Amino acid sequence: MTRRNSLAVFVALCSFGPAALAQISLTGAGASFPYPVYSKWFDEYRKLHPDVQISYQDIGSGGGIRQVTEGTVDFGATDGPMTDELLKAFREKRGCAVLHFPTVAGAVVPIYNIPGVTAELNFTPEALAGIYLGKITKWTDPAIAKPNPGVKLPGSDIVVVHRSDASGTTYVWVDFLSKVSDEWKSKVGKNVAVNWPVGLGGKGNEGVAGQVKQTPNTIGYVELIYASQNHMSFGRVRNHAGVFVQASLASVTAAASSASMPDDFRVSITDPPGKDAYPIASFTWLLIPEVIQDKQKLAVITGFLHWMLGPGQKYTEALLYANLPKPVVAKEEKAISKIHSS
Repeated sequence: MTRRNSLAVFVALCSFGPAALAQISLTGAGASFPYPVYSKWFDEYRKLHPDVQISYQDIGSGGGIRQVTEGTVDFGATDGPMTDELLKAFREKRGCAVLHFPTVAGAVVPIYNIPGVTAELNFTPEALAGIYLGKITKWTDPAIAKPNPGVKLPGSDIVVVHRSDASGTTYVWVDFLSKVSDEWKSKVGKNVAVNWPVGLGGKGNEGVAGQVKQTPNTIGYVELIYASQNHMSFGRVRNHAGVFVQASLASVTAAASSASMPDDFRVSITDPPGKDAYPIASFTWLLIPEVIQDKQKLAVITGFLHWMLGPGQKYTEALLYANLPKPVVAKEEKAISKIHSS
């Protein structure tokens, strides 16, 4: 999918009677990871309720967190849950809490461009961490060659590509690396933006994909939907149970189902247990202020959340996102009642 910097879609207010004939405008910004499903949801919801306009900018999770904190948008979106420090900053700025609502689960996959190699490669967690730490520099390194017997790998240098912007996709990737590599955890850590030890930066999914497509012997990371729609080679990753697993609806669902969901919905599902679970998976979240003074906007947002958790879930799998587990949906339905006007 080609990423758009700006998306204007129409979503409707369920019912305000005769006074609701005028358009109500809402704005949101944030993660590009869920852009395809958000775009579909907004379009379908508009067909049901055509009198509210929602503008959404897929500027990355870091931008979404920043804008919802500053109050320049009505809601944000992120692929990495806000930290305690960011939650505190939001409360100090806005005078209320911000709530996380998981929307779907998806996967981040290692993409590569190796001339002459058409096989689906196997990657161990150690190999991925080593490559991004700059310690594994050749495609023929045993850490890559051993899990791929029979594949003729070139002796070329590995060209590493990463996101240059603050990104929830990056957060998912480095959250995984932090769990599987103590060296990564201590030297680099996890955030929506990190100080990369090596590599070329690309802005957005299209920037990373463009670098990988144009440059031989590269490796990068993008969301599953992006890799699939752009026909890019991506590898299997060895999971916590020791199984090399391909990212798919089934393996992402297995990862999502492994989560013990906390009350604030801030949870990581990278490196989950289970032999069928894909290890670089994540929920993605809408960020909704707990207090919304405009009662019409309050009704629009809460109405959409209820629809999203119900009929909206049937649109996810066609776009390679996993449905939310039923216990998570039930928990979120109750949490919607926390959003109020005063």
